[in-house]
Amino acid sequence: MTPLHGPWVPVSPWGRDWAGPGRPASPATLLAVAVAATVAALSLPLDRGGAGWMVTAAIGVVALVVARLAPYPQPPGAPVPLVSWRGPALSPARYFWSAATVLLLSAGTLRAAGWLFALCVLTAAVTGALAVAGGRSLRGMVVATVLAAFSVLRALPWVARGLARIRRGGTGGSGTRVVATAAVSVALLVVFGALFASADAAFSRMLDSIVPDMRVDTVVRWCFIFAVTAGLLSGAAYLRAAPPDLSGWDRRGTRTVRRLEWAVPLCLLVAMFAVFVGVQLTVLFGSQAHVLRTEGLTYAEYARSGFWQLLVVTGLTLLVLTGAARWAPRESRTDRVLVRAVLGALAGLTLVIVASALHRMNLYADTYGLTRLRVLVALCELWLGVVFVLVLVAGVRLRATWLPRVAVGAGVFALLALVAVNPDGLIADRNVDRFVRTHKIDTWYLSTLSPDAVPALDRLPQPERDCALGPIALGLNADPDDWRGANYGRSRARDLLASRPTTSDQPCPIPYGSD
Repeated sequence: MTPLHGPWVPVSPWGRDWAGPGRPASPATLLAVAVAATVAALSLPLDRGGAGWMVTAAIGVVALVVARLAPYPQPPGAPVPLVSWRGPALSPARYFWSAATVLLLSAGTLRAAGWLFALCVLTAAVTGALAVAGGRSLRGMVVATVLAAFSVLRALPWVARGLARIRRGGTGGSGTRVVATAAVSVALLVVFGALFASADAAFSRMLDSIVPDMRVDTVVRWCFIFAVTAGLLSGAAYLRAAPPDLSGWDRRGTRTVRRLEWAVPLCLLVAMFAVFVGVQLTVLFGSQAHVLRTEGLTYAEYARSGFWQLLVVTGLTLLVLTGAARWAPRESRTDRVLVRAVLGALAGLTLVIVASALHRMNLYADTYGLTRLRVLVALCELWLGVVFVLVLVAGVRLRATWLPRVAVGAGVFALLALVAVNPDGLIADRNVDRFVRTHKIDTWYLSTLSPDAVPALDRLPQPERDCALGPIALGLNADPDDWRGANYGRSRARDLLASRPTTSDQPCPIPYGSD
């Protein structure tokens, strides 16, 4: 009897929710992953952001597309299956997560700030997991991210079965042909490349800039990047071939609490928020006049006092709203009106607290200067404000399956906007403007910024300019970029410092004070 052609649902310890693909990895998948991992090994710089990360992200997406769309080869003489299985279609949300992943990994091509690129890489790990595993609710997205990590391990036997199938000749010898084609291609490139390099000095210099030195540490780095990239892409291809069923995690829970059990605590919390906001409206936004009228109150105490507490209050309020939306009953009209009124009031009052915290941070930055930490916490507070606006919008219909994805997407947009704004350049610019007004500046801190800050620091007079730019210039000269680490911020800084080099290597003075 002719067997039916899959995909089959095998017996799996993961159950039916993530049974895995019924067939081994196809030759097209293996070849696409191998090519992408090879390109990553040759182009990815581990010590900095650069064009190599963008190239790796792009070739990784292409490899996954090829793995999904390429037809699965059938052994000679096997009957043609009635249905071609290519996995479920991608939703618009997954296209967004895929594009966000590429943009985040490409941020190192534009900005030189290492801390910013590290944040982008960590966020890209989450968006990449959502792109291949899905997830609609908050629980579903958390589970999708966790399963994406496990997929790397589950893909190992899947890839091994695909390689074993090629060795057994299950693809009609296509595996041997691929290996032979690759070997011939490499041999031709090496032979003719060596001849052209010996015939033309310009071509030889270009080849030297492209081909890295064959040192032991270079080969080890290639092998490490190849193994990591191949594992990640194999896991992603495994998920695309048989994604987990997260519908059980995406459904809203049916367990609720009684009306008084949630309404009484939250109404009391709303009353406390209302009293606090009423005080803030008369005191908090008093700014300089309020500071001068209050005995013993300095700018530092005014700006610093309560900011971190307000930030924690904002985050905790979001958790309270999430829990109330999860467990509050909605069966009757009275329940729905009460949910809208209480949660809407709490979200609206929290927006005032968000504005209060941002006002404090703005005053603090004007008084003591802008730093990376202050930029990040202000961005986090802004994102929380956007989330509370989304909560108010969702409260209109009390059905917001889109809210978790849009909230996470807003966070991704915020990070990409930070990349576009150039935070190190913004920090330097604000501090230079403050120096013009107050003649106070922490040149030691500014000298620790990335080359993105060079255009703004170039505005400083001497000797502050040389003090702030000297360490940055030394770092740029000591560690040049090749094409893998090509970066707009570093290239722009090198051009500017080449036209106006620093003239002194004097050390930066000790910071004038702590804030």
